[in-house]
Amino acid sequence: MGLVAWTTRYIPRPWLHRIARLAGKFLSLFLRGKRYEDPIDGYCYRKLLPYGRIERRENALAPHALSLERHRLIWLYLLRELEITEQRYHVLHIAPETCLQRMLKALPCLHYVSADLESPWAEIHCDIQAMPFASNSFELVLCNHVLEHIPDDRQAMRELYRVLTPNGVALLLVPLDENRETTLEDPAINTDALREKFYGQRDHVRLYGLDYVQRLTEVGFKVSTLDYASQLSPKERERYCIRLSDKLYVARK
Repeated sequence: MGLVAWTTRYIPRPWLHRIARLAGKFLSLFLRGKRYEDPIDGYCYRKLLPYGRIERRENALAPHALSLERHRLIWLYLLRELEITEQRYHVLHIAPETCLQRMLKALPCLHYVSADLESPWAEIHCDIQAMPFASNSFELVLCNHVLEHIPDDRQAMRELYRVLTPNGVALLLVPLDENRETTLEDPAINTDALREKFYGQRDHVRLYGLDYVQRLTEVGFKVSTLDYASQLSPKERERYCIRLSDKLYVARK
């Protein structure tokens, strides 16, 4: 097992958050080059770090910004489709990833708020199942690989819908098995080993199937499953190390 895989599996998430940024800056010095580029911060590499708790993906983690493939895809969508550097948005970022948080907080056109139950990077500590925000508060909500951790994901979805403004946009990404018609949730899957075996990670409480969009629709969202990676050129996908398999779930109120 590689070092990155071991640390992400066994070090508690709050501690991992604290040490990752410093380690990433250090490692990026040894990987600097011209072949690959992280579009979020513009840092270039000769190669990226592998990543994956169970299945190892090569050239996945850009250590300077700590971005993965999905973060780089999200940033390109925000930049090119939502014009995030030019338009005014009230933004709610759930479980903020440092790579996106630093860029979004620096944009003067945004009113940015981050929230999470435990993350040291979050400005407000709260439960996504009962958020302390007024209804219709945010034009843009980012919630990336969070709902698979939440005991009552439907309540979390209702809260996300509540705080989103009419005509607002929510990017609600989850790990999803496209070979499954229905989401796997079983009370008998109740140990670290079983959750990792069936859900893919020790702190996941379900594995979403193709009915994920239906769950979002049932709380009121209008959802588009966007194959945004395919809209990039092959050269861009290679340059930015983006996977074709990653989808964006774009929900509107």
